[in-house]
Amino acid sequence: MQLALLLIAAYLIGSIPFAVVVSRVFGMADPRSYGSGNPGATNVLRSGNKLAAALTLAGDAFKGWLAVALAASIAPMADLGAVAVPAAGLAAFLGHLFPLFLGFKGGKGVATAAGVLIGASGWLGLAVLGVWLGVAFTLRYSSLAALCAAVASPVFASLFGLDTNWVVAIGIMSILLLWRHKDNIKRLIAGQESRIGSKKAN
Repeated sequence: MQLALLLIAAYLIGSIPFAVVVSRVFGMADPRSYGSGNPGATNVLRSGNKLAAALTLAGDAFKGWLAVALAASIAPMADLGAVAVPAAGLAAFLGHLFPLFLGFKGGKGVATAAGVLIGASGWLGLAVLGVWLGVAFTLRYSSLAALCAAVASPVFASLFGLDTNWVVAIGIMSILLLWRHKDNIKRLIAGQESRIGSKKAN
């Protein structure tokens, strides 16, 4: 029961739609009404408000980290076992993908996944960020950078010696990230994906 409550709390944290919240605070249009329709930082950036996009990115990453941090502090006291913290991170990620507050229609989860990875291991987070930055700055495809980072995440988690439960949880997140980017993959293959800095919405 305690584990179930922890996972529900993590899911609800992940469900907080920072793209929508930040947009409302700034008096902007709902990010689901323009661009890709995705409630995430990349789409908020299409509004032209870089501060709103940055705050959305920070908020989405923070909620992933927060879920892991809270679970890490609660799990030992409640004797929930080694699976509790990785499961909480995964629950927060699922909350972003399928948020209760947005009718279960959420974002792609890149920033929230990053927050979860940082919560699992700072070095892991930095390594995966390095992959994203390397691909993004050389090839200028945000989606491709996210895909490469997703594939690298469970590999790095294993190389860095994270618990098997973490490797499995991160592997599931990676698969879901690839699935959420299926349309981007099609456009990449067709040579129709927008590059970072282009005006065309992807």
